[in-house]
Amino acid sequence: MTIEQIIVLALVQGITEFLPISSSGHLILVPKLMHWQDQGLIVDVMVHMGSFLAVLVYFHRDVWQLFLGGLELLRGRMTARAKLALYIVIATIPAVVFGLALKKSGLQESFRTPMLVAVNAILFGIVMLVADLVGRQVKRTEDLSLAQSFIIGIAQAIAIIPGTSRSGITMSAGRFLGMTRVEAARFSFLLGIPAIAGAGILVLGEAISSGARISNDALLTGALTFVVALGAIAFLMRVITKVGLVPFVIYRFVLGAVLFWLIAAGYFS
Repeated sequence: MTIEQIIVLALVQGITEFLPISSSGHLILVPKLMHWQDQGLIVDVMVHMGSFLAVLVYFHRDVWQLFLGGLELLRGRMTARAKLALYIVIATIPAVVFGLALKKSGLQESFRTPMLVAVNAILFGIVMLVADLVGRQVKRTEDLSLAQSFIIGIAQAIAIIPGTSRSGITMSAGRFLGMTRVEAARFSFLLGIPAIAGAGILVLGEAISSGARISNDALLTGALTFVVALGAIAFLMRVITKVGLVPFVIYRFVLGAVLFWLIAAGYFS
């Protein structure tokens, strides 16, 4: 890859993986807009791993507590952190089931269209706006029930469809359930750990089976993604604390409108 492609891919993945604007949608659009060839499976693995490490570093205290909670859960001790670990496990199940079903059906490629990204950018932007405006800010993560964590997990499963945004729809679900903005974001990021790791492992398996090798380009892209993703998480937490999700809703509306205009102009044909 050229240095320009490395930088752009790292910026796009690092920023959009955690901001509620859809990383999968942007990664579909960028090669089409720039007329680049597909970057390959190994690069996909490296950018996912960069994003994964960024979450681990930023939320290292929560991740450590989650790890200890997992150990306590295995020992049959239902402490507060064991309860959180259980919630993360339960909320991860829908995405795993839906992802495997989608992969088996072979419908993944049919979802990778600018039109679907445009529609979902606006549709789920509206969902985010309503959730942020009407959701009561009364619950913390420990106030969730098992059923409510599963509902957030169903929302994460829907985000497999490009243009939805994993962080956006899970935060929206949390806000509809009465979580504060910060707690909804925190739960969303912690829930993203197994999701991002799982996606990375899945793609890595495909890359190894295809005989791909890790290149310096892939390593550099992953490293840059880590740095950008770390900044994106910090930026999101600051913005939602002060003004909520509205700035990201506006971006989604603008993105959808621009994409509809480009589609009508025949740019992607």
